[in-house]
Amino acid sequence: MKLGRLNHIGVATPSIADSIVFYRDVLGATQICEPFDLPEQGVKVCFVDTPGADGAQNGTQIELVEPLPGNTSIAGFLEKNPGGGQHHLCYEVPDIHAAKAAFEAMGKRVLGEPRIGAHGTLIFFLHPKDMGGVLTEIMETPKGDH
Repeated sequence: MKLGRLNHIGVATPSIADSIVFYRDVLGATQICEPFDLPEQGVKVCFVDTPGADGAQNGTQIELVEPLPGNTSIAGFLEKNPGGGQHHLCYEVPDIHAAKAAFEAMGKRVLGEPRIGAHGTLIFFLHPKDMGGVLTEIMETPKGDH
């Protein structure tokens, strides 16, 4: 298993609308996508682009995550952290199935089977107790623009 690019930092929020205002007005974000629902995961998401090293909008993204009704994992996180906060880190891998097999061979707990994530590519999560206390998302590197 080889560490890939940090694709995004997931931030749980009780209000994506309020978080967009924060990232735009306080942090100066200029590239913010329209929020969209991922009903199969029980969340609404919105990506905030950050500049890369060359100043272009190709850096690590911030993924704002708001629970939809019935979502217990993000809602539970927000119960403990009412203002929201960092929820997970997401790293890219070239082959999601090879990565899953490698983590399982190391004894890491994979939380569910690979499924389509917000970027339209396969993802899975790893238990934070096996990942230095950090909920970790592994995603297959998007092909083309994302």
